Amino acid sequence: MTSVVTINRPDVVSLIEQAARLTGGNQTEAVALAMRRLLAQEDRSGSLFGAHPGTVRVREGVDLTAPILDTIR
Repeated sequence: MTSVVTINRPDVVSLIEQAARLTGGNQTEAVALAMRRLLAQEDRSGSLFGAHPGTVRVREGVDLTAPILDTIR
C-alpha cells in the first residue's frame, strides 16, 4: 500500500529535514520513526483498564494499589 502525504508548513518541513540527518538523510524514515514513537507514547497513556471509564467494577474494600505478593494467607 502506497500513500503520499504532502507537508507544506515550513516549520514542519524544517524539522523533518533536521531529523532526517539522524536517519542518513531518509526523510520518510524520519517521519515513520516520529509516528511510531507518538503512537507508542499514546498506547502507554490513558486508562489502565480500557478506553471506557466505568467498564471495570471493583468490589468495595478492594485496594488495587496494595501489594498482593507480600500478603500471607
